[in-house]
Amino acid sequence: MGKQEDFVLRALEERDVRFVRLWFTDVLGYLKSVAVAPAELEGAFAEGIGFDGSAIEGFARVYEADMLAKPDPSTFQILPWRGEGPSTARMFCDIGMPDGSASYADPRFVLKRTLSKAAENGFTFYTHPEIEFYLFKDAPVRGQEPVPVDRSGYFDHTAQSMGSDFRREAITMLEAMGISVEFSHHEGGPGQQEIDLRYADALSTADNIMTFRTVVREVALSQGIWATFMPKPFTEHPGSGMHTHVSLFEGDRNAFFAAGEEYQLSKTGREFIAGILRHAPEIAVVTNQWVNSYKRLMWGGEAPSYICWGHNNRSAMIRVPMYKPNKGQSTRMELRTIDSACNPYLAFAVILAAGMKGIEDGYELPREAEDDVWSLNDRERKSLGIDPLPHSLQDAIRVAEGSELLAETLGEHVFDFFLRNKRSEWAEYRVQVSSFERDRMLPLI
Repeated sequence: MGKQEDFVLRALEERDVRFVRLWFTDVLGYLKSVAVAPAELEGAFAEGIGFDGSAIEGFARVYEADMLAKPDPSTFQILPWRGEGPSTARMFCDIGMPDGSASYADPRFVLKRTLSKAAENGFTFYTHPEIEFYLFKDAPVRGQEPVPVDRSGYFDHTAQSMGSDFRREAITMLEAMGISVEFSHHEGGPGQQEIDLRYADALSTADNIMTFRTVVREVALSQGIWATFMPKPFTEHPGSGMHTHVSLFEGDRNAFFAAGEEYQLSKTGREFIAGILRHAPEIAVVTNQWVNSYKRLMWGGEAPSYICWGHNNRSAMIRVPMYKPNKGQSTRMELRTIDSACNPYLAFAVILAAGMKGIEDGYELPREAEDDVWSLNDRERKSLGIDPLPHSLQDAIRVAEGSELLAETLGEHVFDFFLRNKRSEWAEYRVQVSSFERDRMLPLI
């Protein structure tokens, strides 16, 4: 048994931990949890905890149901919201098969496999997410529009604000779990919040995002309110995204930085961005995986609908932030399409794979978009070579079905299940009669 496992076993006694929750996600990104007693943990480290994989979305067929959840000791943390008295801890798990091999259906393994391929080329992938979400006064009620906790706007500071109290408690809990927060503020919509996590390697960030969403919901419930990461809960207000800053490092050196180049952006950085731009339609089904995601992307403003990049251009899909003198390590790109409701393991895997494809095949970065892309008409965008992102989940599915990059990155099993699930979601959505149709047609027809 290694040092990390020994540390966890000692911490169980020192912190009076009575329950350990083993966390993992299904293919769609829903968090799963099984609680074990501390006495079972040594065996879990050695052999894993068995469970029925056929009961988890996308994990296994009935005749190959047996799977093992093996805890990762580096992710051990006490859950601060469990209150006084005996503690409860959590660890993320890697999912394995009875023969000891990794499960092809484990989203965490999909990301680890993609990170390993980048590491073979000398690269480490770092990410920094800006996570947006809404707070409502009550739990959602079918057929009723939710009521935001406030009517504030972007960066507003309001006395005795429920949002600022919420952010303070959520950040305190996150930092108690070792998750560093860089910024927090009120976003543009009523009741909309943003909390930005510090840069970390992509696997740690994906784990942190899953923890973040749990913490946010727990804190909201404790305050008698409701949190949602739904991409577009309101027609007239901004959607919730997860603008994500990314960069590649070679050891301690930022591979995106090249002194003297335009925007101090290296050839590697330009090829990486070109890869994401070229494969953006294929990976949209993962970065924006819900029917509702495309309501956010079509709204405009902070949510891009067109495949382009720009320097400090917030209407572009990819933004290259302003270079700070003597801070080459901070050179990066910001991807603005990704939802805060995505499966972060799969999303980071496909973003990295698209960028690495650009580097491997030497993609050339197209001309940057200098104008507000939303203010251009279709003819002007076409003349500039700016193509649209998929307009709906159906469009995204259609493009993804023919994507070799997506199939190779996700693996055959995840690729097949994910697309089958998305087709089912779209088919169910298509037959729904909306309030828009009733409001428009019942008075007139």
